[in-house]
Amino acid sequence: MRNSIGFVVAGFVSLVAGSALAKDCELKLEGNDAMQYNTKELVVAKDCTNVKITLKHSGKLPKAAMGHNVVISTDKDTAGVTGDGAKAGVANDYVPKDDKRVIASTKLVGGGEETSTTFKADALKAGESYKFYCTFPGHAGVMVGVLVVK
Repeated sequence: MRNSIGFVVAGFVSLVAGSALAKDCELKLEGNDAMQYNTKELVVAKDCTNVKITLKHSGKLPKAAMGHNVVISTDKDTAGVTGDGAKAGVANDYVPKDDKRVIASTKLVGGGEETSTTFKADALKAGESYKFYCTFPGHAGVMVGVLVVK
């Protein structure tokens, strides 16, 4: 009986210790009516467990005219995701549905709106090159930046 109790206590301690190691990180980004993000680089700390990206549209134009989102993929998948996003259409926030190339994406927002998404940091592999970009048609050419794990 003593061993059973000891096992349960050890399991509980292990669970608590595991929770203490979790680190949630948050990145903030703004997009405007001039088709610009407010930064060209986002940095994810290598000890993050979960990463939350919040996008605020600081402009005034509606999403039908100047909508923005944030999509994260590897550098090599950016063009394919952007092209397939245009085909996915506004109903899918210009993001291909269930696309394995997409690590994370937000909904499309218009002026004054905000959105966010959270993903597991272990989706980011050491040594890989990542991009964040807007898949609203025509935006990815200028609304693009590098996501770095440090």
